[in-house]
Amino acid sequence: MAFETIRQGRERLIALLLTTPDPVLDEVASLGIVTEEEYEALEKLAEPRERIRRLLIKIQRKGERGCEQFLECLQSLFPDFPPDLQPPGRRCVTQTNDAESLEGGAFSEKNEAENPEAAVTLGTNELENPGGATSLEKNDLENPETTPPHEENDLGNPDDATSSEKNDPEKLEEPEKPETMLSSGKGVVTPNSATTPIKDEPENPGTALPSKNDPESPGGARSSEKDAAAVSSERADFEGSGNIPSHGEEGKTAAGKGTIEESRAESPGIASSVERNGAETPGVASVERSRAETPGDSVSVDRSGTEVPETSPNKVHAGRRGAVKTVLSKLRLKKFRNGKLRLRDLLEISPESLKDWTPYVLGDLPWHFLRKLMALNGTARSTSLCQGASDEDTSEDEEGGVSGDVFSLREDKSRAYLHPLDVLCAVLLCSDSFLQQEILFKMSTCQFALPLLLPALDTPKCTLLLWAMRDIVRKWRPHSLAESRGFREESLVLTAMPTVSFVRLGSCSFSKSKLLNEVLSPSQQHHNFFIHQDMESGNVPREIADGLVEISWYFPAGRENLDLFPEPITVTNLRGDIESHWPQFSFLTEISSAVFIVTESISEREYALLSSLQGSATKYYFILNSQAGKAKKTLGFLNILAPLLDMKKSQLLVKEQSNNSAELVKKLRSTLQGIMSSSPKSTSIQHMAVTARELGIQVEEDGGECRTALEHVQEITSEIQDVAKYKREMLRLQGDLWKNLAKVEKEMCRMKGQRDVSPEDYRSQLRERWLELRRQQNQCDLTSGMVKFISGIGQLCPAEKHHFLKWMKIHLDHIARGNLSRLRAEYKEKCRTLGDDAQQLAELDELISASSLGVEHFMRELGQFYEAECSMVKEGNLGKIQRQFVCLPGIAADLMLEGFPMELIDGDASNIPLQWVTDVLTELHAKLGGRSRMLVITVLGVQSTGKSTLLNTMFGLQFAVSSGRCTRGAFMSLIKVAENFQQELGCDFILVIDTEGLKAPELAKLEDSYEHDNELATLVIGLSDITIVNMAMENATEMKDVLQIVVHAFLRMEEIGHKPNCQFVHQNVSDVSAHEQNMRDRKHLLEQLDEMTKAAARLEKQSREMKFSDIMDYDPEKHSWYIPGLWHGVPPMAPVNMGYSESVCELKKYLLEFMRHRSPRRAPKDIPQFIKWVRSLWNAVKHENFIFSFRNSLVAEAYTQLSVMYTEWEWDFRKKIHLWMSKTETTIQNQYPDDLGPGTFEKLRLEVHQMLHSGEQKILQSLQSYFESGAGNLHLVEKYREDFHRSVTFLRHELESHLLCKSEEAIRIQKGRSKIDHLQAGYMKVIEGKVDGLLQDCREWEVELKPNELKREFAKMWKETLAELPLESLPLRQIHKDIHYQLCKDLENRGSLVKQMLHKAQNLLTYQTKPFCMKKEYLDLGWYKAAVEFITQQCSRELEEFTKSLMKECRRYVGQKVHSQGDYDQTYCRELLWMINQRLQEKVTGKICTSVSFEVDLKLHILGEAASAFQKMHEAFLQKNDPQRRLEELRPQYFSTFRDLYYEKDACQKRAFDFIHQCLIPALWKYMKKRLGIEIVDDFLSSGESIEYGSRSFFQFTVQKKLLEEMDFNNYVKYISNYEEFVKAWIQTRLISHYRETGSLGELERKVLSTIMKKIRDALENSECQDALTVSEFLEQFCQAMCKELVISKDNLEVILFKNTASVRQFSVNIQTFLAQVEDGIFSEWEELSGEMVFTQLQFKPQDEIFKRVFGCGKQCPFCKVPCEAGGNDHKQHFASVHRPQGLGGYSYETTDRLLYSLCSSDVVSSNSFKNLSTAFQWHPYKDYRQFYPTWRIQPDPSVSASDYWKFIFRKFNHHFAREYNAEPADLPPEWKKITKKQALQSIREAFNME
Repeated sequence: MAFETIRQGRERLIALLLTTPDPVLDEVASLGIVTEEEYEALEKLAEPRERIRRLLIKIQRKGERGCEQFLECLQSLFPDFPPDLQPPGRRCVTQTNDAESLEGGAFSEKNEAENPEAAVTLGTNELENPGGATSLEKNDLENPETTPPHEENDLGNPDDATSSEKNDPEKLEEPEKPETMLSSGKGVVTPNSATTPIKDEPENPGTALPSKNDPESPGGARSSEKDAAAVSSERADFEGSGNIPSHGEEGKTAAGKGTIEESRAESPGIASSVERNGAETPGVASVERSRAETPGDSVSVDRSGTEVPETSPNKVHAGRRGAVKTVLSKLRLKKFRNGKLRLRDLLEISPESLKDWTPYVLGDLPWHFLRKLMALNGTARSTSLCQGASDEDTSEDEEGGVSGDVFSLREDKSRAYLHPLDVLCAVLLCSDSFLQQEILFKMSTCQFALPLLLPALDTPKCTLLLWAMRDIVRKWRPHSLAESRGFREESLVLTAMPTVSFVRLGSCSFSKSKLLNEVLSPSQQHHNFFIHQDMESGNVPREIADGLVEISWYFPAGRENLDLFPEPITVTNLRGDIESHWPQFSFLTEISSAVFIVTESISEREYALLSSLQGSATKYYFILNSQAGKAKKTLGFLNILAPLLDMKKSQLLVKEQSNNSAELVKKLRSTLQGIMSSSPKSTSIQHMAVTARELGIQVEEDGGECRTALEHVQEITSEIQDVAKYKREMLRLQGDLWKNLAKVEKEMCRMKGQRDVSPEDYRSQLRERWLELRRQQNQCDLTSGMVKFISGIGQLCPAEKHHFLKWMKIHLDHIARGNLSRLRAEYKEKCRTLGDDAQQLAELDELISASSLGVEHFMRELGQFYEAECSMVKEGNLGKIQRQFVCLPGIAADLMLEGFPMELIDGDASNIPLQWVTDVLTELHAKLGGRSRMLVITVLGVQSTGKSTLLNTMFGLQFAVSSGRCTRGAFMSLIKVAENFQQELGCDFILVIDTEGLKAPELAKLEDSYEHDNELATLVIGLSDITIVNMAMENATEMKDVLQIVVHAFLRMEEIGHKPNCQFVHQNVSDVSAHEQNMRDRKHLLEQLDEMTKAAARLEKQSREMKFSDIMDYDPEKHSWYIPGLWHGVPPMAPVNMGYSESVCELKKYLLEFMRHRSPRRAPKDIPQFIKWVRSLWNAVKHENFIFSFRNSLVAEAYTQLSVMYTEWEWDFRKKIHLWMSKTETTIQNQYPDDLGPGTFEKLRLEVHQMLHSGEQKILQSLQSYFESGAGNLHLVEKYREDFHRSVTFLRHELESHLLCKSEEAIRIQKGRSKIDHLQAGYMKVIEGKVDGLLQDCREWEVELKPNELKREFAKMWKETLAELPLESLPLRQIHKDIHYQLCKDLENRGSLVKQMLHKAQNLLTYQTKPFCMKKEYLDLGWYKAAVEFITQQCSRELEEFTKSLMKECRRYVGQKVHSQGDYDQTYCRELLWMINQRLQEKVTGKICTSVSFEVDLKLHILGEAASAFQKMHEAFLQKNDPQRRLEELRPQYFSTFRDLYYEKDACQKRAFDFIHQCLIPALWKYMKKRLGIEIVDDFLSSGESIEYGSRSFFQFTVQKKLLEEMDFNNYVKYISNYEEFVKAWIQTRLISHYRETGSLGELERKVLSTIMKKIRDALENSECQDALTVSEFLEQFCQAMCKELVISKDNLEVILFKNTASVRQFSVNIQTFLAQVEDGIFSEWEELSGEMVFTQLQFKPQDEIFKRVFGCGKQCPFCKVPCEAGGNDHKQHFASVHRPQGLGGYSYETTDRLLYSLCSSDVVSSNSFKNLSTAFQWHPYKDYRQFYPTWRIQPDPSVSASDYWKFIFRKFNHHFAREYNAEPADLPPEWKKITKKQALQSIREAFNME
């Protein structure tokens, strides 16, 4: 039937199975329907359809029974499986009675009490016949193909029949009559009459089958129809006929549905099995009789009662292994059987981390268990599978629907089940030792019972889990310490306490485990320590977990009215019947103070078994569940046993049927209390292991790796007696040496103890002190403990190394706990006896603080050895080949990869071992192959509010959480992101940082505790992407303090462009309405945060008004989490609160989702970037003023890139403007003055406005696109975006002013030529008339004139004509008089004194030869009461610098006007005066009071120089435009034309040649001068050297590096004293040098020339030119086409057109013929010019344009005059990467006249003061310099070596600078003399981020 069903429904089956091919294949393999070889063969097939097709063929080959099993399997997998494809036996359910189902076999029932000694047959109650306990054999499962097809019987389909006795427990309890024997044709089966106790052999502890009445494994029910062949659970206590009950009956049997196979003898010829129906059933495991074993003798009892040899242990073990294999297959754990599952595999962040942990198939259960357990979820042990809605709805075709009944007792046979303990055993089997340890630790935290003895799963013997429990530490308060309120804290493994064991003998109708839960739980706090039948999946038969021994504890809390027991007690629980698991029972009898045996009846067999315990020292108690008809017999046997076991009446507890379980619980507790009070023996788990070894039980800790590691650890820990003493003697580097180093490092930044010493001297002293401490560290030899520790982590194999570190942690924690406990007791005693003796208490308090000892202390010591060695190498005191510790960072990096937390901040010294951390992380980056993108999560909060527990629960980490081990400093732990999730999450790892608690009591007494907390918060928030602020709601004041610290840190982050996300976690809030109820609280919290933000901004000296929302994106609704308390009840017996676990999991999911959807612009840091952040943040934190101390290379790099991009956009804009201006000027110059009407300028103004607006928007759009591009670390420079916005606007206004001025000037110049051009035009008409007249006269002469005669006649005519012409020149003006008049007008309201001075003033022109010298009368010091010489010098110097700057600016303006080659205009003088007045008001007002004579003399000198220049300019203009001169220039051309006309030559070619040379070539030269400069800039900035000019920082580095190479003192003086001129000269030199070296200037010249020549050719070939009728029209069209490019002389053009009657076409052809020669000629002339000459020829100066890029705003540091490097031109703040000693700028000490060598970057953190003009010569602290220079940000040096460059230069040229500035050489610190040139170069590399 089933075979035929598959054949006919093949296509439908294939279609159905193709939906889920893999689960189907896994399921049929796990059930043994296909063999392992077949499964693997099918797995290899890539095509799903082919796989399914072959599977169906294999199933059909297995015969009818195999087909039926397959269809049953499908029915269980697919709830909607079509009815017509269901197996035949399932289509109609029939009921048969027991008699029909038994062939010739009937059971006669009679009360066994009538014949207690009667022999019991194989078919009788197994409780009375422990030797007859049966087991399932999996012969058919292993190879179903070998099983021949048989006729179907009832066993093959056990669900087809129901027992008539199902609901009659009394009948089930009655045994068969002794007379009724079950015959198999081979004689009658009788029991063994021997009185020797019988038990299972140790090698097979799991052969017994579960009883239907065993509450932990009820009914021996088969797991499901699809699992029928795989059932291997114990059935020892199954009552009734010995049949296998069907699944789901929960303790009830279907009589007559089983096969009982007798024990098989090893001798040949003995039948292998005997069945009730006489036939073997395929596919179903047979039920064997258990083999009885007498102690010391392995025998079996056959049916005749004779002993036969025992079955082979190997065969039994093979059966157990088969069951294990089946369970692992179901759970899909087979691949972890050998390659064990590791903890880090489990912690890996994967897509599943975002999903609900709901199991849908059996394969999900291990992961469900592990994930829930890691999250401390109390439902972790549940093995219920989630089913769809179809499970609840039934179709009409199903049973009940057909008959029309609404209700039915139909059982769900389709579900798959596994017992939770089977899952636990399987997971432990597949886990490595460290994951096992973590599993048991988490189970202990959840108050789950722990596995003590694992059954023999993959080993012949059971295993004691000792190592797995090593990590568990518990705290309790015994009643003996209740009064003193002390407590005990100890490792569970080492704590000796009374042990009470609970075991079961035979069957029992109530749950032993449930009873234990009730006994151990207080009345109001029930907890399921042990799994029992009434829990989810607790009623599922166990398949591999029988023989498991679980252990649990009770710990008192020190409250007599609440505690159940006064002292701790251990409770163990054996799963299964003791007869079947005798080795475990024997073990329990050895370790226990008392053993409680739960039973319902005792027969001879049980009596024989128990009597073997005679002589045992253990007390035995019986818990008897009284059953009618059995009590008398049981009591009889108990009375016989009483003297043998030394039992008293109190050792029998009877549960009467009339009483409920509460009575029994009460009795049992009372009994246990009695045991506790009788001084029972106490045993620790470690001692239990000794007993286990003696009994032949394996201890997992005895493995080689574990044992080797322990030996290494014991060598170290054996030396530790007194922790504080050990740390002083063995860990010397991290004691006072390290703490002093930390203090010195911070003092080098804060300079608090400076007093009267100069900053640089003080810093040098500190530096020397720091080096001395490092030398002392380096001189320390490795102590024996450290040698052994390094050997352990460096030489052991990875597995041994991990064990070593774990053992270290366990032993060190144990030692530290002991020390701490002793010291606390001592402290308490001294408090009581000494009273107020503060000194002794303080010493003891210090000892308590120093009593913590962990692996981190050893790692810290390694770090200090490494750092000391690195310091010596850097100082040159140690060669690289002498290094011993170079391998240590690699070892530490390996540990991080394995999940060990790494110390980031040393909490004891409050310092970061920066070199160590850097090198460890660098090694880690290398080991990861550069793939180290990380997202960082940190947690902050008050001490002991559960921060570490929160992280451990969320991510499964192992941060220390035990008592006395509060986190100090900060630790980081690495979590891997699965490869398939890295793209989505955007990172490769998550780095979790756990921090010490803020507001720590032990730090509260220190003055700087608030500062310490601020440092910590600032650092970790600065490193994090997500910060969790953990708050316990009980203490509002502490919460406010913490928030203040956090707000302070967030404000600092906002200032440096880093905005981490913040999540506020409010712990201990359990009300379901918390989120809603706290809405007002959240609003109030936000108000508080706003207030705190304002306060923090004031503290950080921020002037702007700020709110909390300004410094971070905080959404009170999304970013607030309310988490219940961790414990559900009162510790130590309280389990973990389910709400806590669920809330933490929700928070984790939210964080991962947040990471997935975070802004793409905020790319995660990789390790090198993280290192830079650590360095920068730590350096800033060490300074008092964080915001202005922060320097980060990542920020600098991002800022530099932004600056480079901006300069590119700016040049593109400027280039466009310059080209437009060039064309506009050309167009204006080509127009007739009369055509330049009033509307011309307005038209240009509109065009300028549109063009500039378009360019401005383009740059702003580029800026926006750049910030949205996701380029690296752009979010860090977000705050500078506004600066660049303003710079764009500034640039637009600058260019607008430039264009309009240039345009207006061009128009004015062109209009100024109007009169001259009109006169010239008239003169030329007269001359042309005279030439024409002469030509006519000459032609009339009879004799042709010779050339000389013709020339003479022309000269005569020219002279006469010029004499006749009224040549009118422009009048020569006295420019200096006009300027003097303008000056007098400017000063007319300044009083009579000024008028007198102006009257006395000499001619302005005389001032050009006189230098402007400072006079004392220029300063008005009457306002300063104590005017001294020093102030006069200072003011004079300031005024002199101002004067030089102003005069330089005015000279530049005058030069520009002169260069325009126009005539003088009065506006020039007015503009000059406006500039002077503006600068005088800006720079002098409010700083220096000057006399009126200063202003008058300054203006006289500036205007005197200008007057001279403008006079020369005016005279040059007159000369150039003199009419006679201009006419004389045209004379050769007129004569040439006259001559050609006279001789009647074809002058077309000559005229074309003249046009080329007189008009085109001069225009082309002008064009080249205008355009070549722009092209040079464009080319140079796109060359390889452009990076040097890409930003101001790059330029500064380039210049300083070149200066260092040249070491020319004069260049340094120019660079420092005259920076602007130096830079211009530098750029020009570099330009010339670049083009000399590359030879590419000629290419540029050719390119520019070729471009314009092409335009000329195009214009000549233009149709409008070609269609011209006359040459005049032709040239007019040509000039019109080229009017924007070339300025063609109109005078020369007129001469060309005079009497020109040439052919237009011929004229055009002639011009084009000459063009090639013209191009070559011009190019040759330009090539002949030297580089310097080329640059002098250019109108557009490339050096000036490049100078604008690198010069910036031009501001200089107010102290050392270093130039500002900020990008753009309109930034808010000025800064420089490196400041220099002030003496280099000429500053000297007031008293000694020695050059000042202090650096302003040191001064701003020192206690020094300064006074100058800005402070009105009052002393002010350098720290408050921003009061006077608010736009300058002077950052402290990030390291001692940051200013090495200028220190080196100062030292090298100290005497040179002294001579230059007329001062004494500086007394430089000795430290400066050690700086080398190489170090100097390296310092600027680091400072400018050029590494």
